[in-house]
Amino acid sequence: MARDQVAGATGTADRGGQFATFVVDGLWFGVEVSRVQEVLNYQDMTRVPRASGAIVGLINLRGQIVTAIDMRRRLGLKVRPPNQVPMNVVILADDGAVSLLVDEIGDVIDLDGAAYEPVPESLSQDIRAVATGVYKLENHLLLTVGAPQVLDQRGVAAGRTGAREAGLGGVTVTEGHGAQA
Repeated sequence: MARDQVAGATGTADRGGQFATFVVDGLWFGVEVSRVQEVLNYQDMTRVPRASGAIVGLINLRGQIVTAIDMRRRLGLKVRPPNQVPMNVVILADDGAVSLLVDEIGDVIDLDGAAYEPVPESLSQDIRAVATGVYKLENHLLLTVGAPQVLDQRGVAAGRTGAREAGLGGVTVTEGHGAQA
């Protein structure tokens, strides 16, 4: 995957930096590199009886017990196909590490704060709840997410089981290429 360059120049200059990118159901997301502990292939996990919402289990990473959150469920997106094995993006939260199960890992990219735009109202409520901003790249939109927003207990507990599609309003999703304006 080639490095993406930011296109356009609106927003505030203080929101740029390096972001680790990943894909969930064709949508591109980025999290600040400083929040990423590691990126891993799928790891065996222990199911948690009666765990609610988006929590799918616990992973043992070299003795560190890490909660795994399915980002498709967290975002209210459709269920991952059974033949598609997720990847783990382990992020650092205030209370410790958490693994985000995602469809595909992207690159680390540099984003210019001048290209930052606020989260559009046309996105679904579940996506708006975790997105902190939007950047228009050459080939797709990148939604940035923050660890506190992803880990918000109400959203994690209410994580959908994938029974509905994301309401993207004026944004269309192109399979394998992310969201496009």
